[in-house]
Amino acid sequence: MTVRILTDSTCDLPAEVVNQLEILVLPIYIHVGERDYLDGIDITREEFYSDLPHYPVHPGTAVPSPAKFHALYDALADAGADEVISIHISSSLSGIIDVARTAAQETTSTKVTVFDSHQLSLGTGFLVKTAADLAQQGLTASEILPRLEEQIKRTHVSAALSTLTYLRKSGRMNGVISALGELLSIKPILTMFDGKAIAEKVRTQQKAMGRLAEMVRSFAPLERIAFLHSGAVEAAHALKAMLQDVLPDQEIWFEMINPVLGAHIGPQAVGFACVSRGEESSI
Repeated sequence: MTVRILTDSTCDLPAEVVNQLEILVLPIYIHVGERDYLDGIDITREEFYSDLPHYPVHPGTAVPSPAKFHALYDALADAGADEVISIHISSSLSGIIDVARTAAQETTSTKVTVFDSHQLSLGTGFLVKTAADLAQQGLTASEILPRLEEQIKRTHVSAALSTLTYLRKSGRMNGVISALGELLSIKPILTMFDGKAIAEKVRTQQKAMGRLAEMVRSFAPLERIAFLHSGAVEAAHALKAMLQDVLPDQEIWFEMINPVLGAHIGPQAVGFACVSRGEESSI
């Protein structure tokens, strides 16, 4: 039984992990005015965050068509997949899951299970990696899926934003509130857990970093952690330095947040994705 894993570019997994575990990644479209870009193909994340403050219109994103998913499911079947697990960003944030399910229902070449990660960024990415690791160990989809459901309950993602400007531009915040927040140096911290997004606010970047570190410590002991940023790699390393005593004995990733989320949070955000240690480690 061969199980293959499909995800989308919002999972933020490092390219070397994707290649090593033979994960298929569907890039998401980014719209800037009259131009369309494929995330990671037509535009790098460094280019996106460098250009973001200068775009004449605020970027938008588009969900791939069912035909795109269908073609990839068929390609995996042609490559020998008996089953496909299609893991994507939380349905509470995007319509990608609905499109994937439509395509899966129309696919006859292989059995496709669409899995809602209830997460974003590397919260999704850690689930994708677990699924791919287990698939390479020979587990079937029915054996892998309960492991993913259990991991969701131990997965946390949070980020501190540098500015409220991009939440306002993307329509997620009132303009007056945004301007007042900037005046008061408010730094919102956005958290995703089990499909629910929560926001809190602190004053100053220093307090935001302290709050992020406090959150990580509350989730220890850790099975995995990665540090996320939107062009603030020095802040990401500084956050890691604050947490040396709770870091797991695993490779620590530093990854740029995908443009789908970046269009809302803006440049210079910093955060983390982590998985608390369960009764027995997933991998």
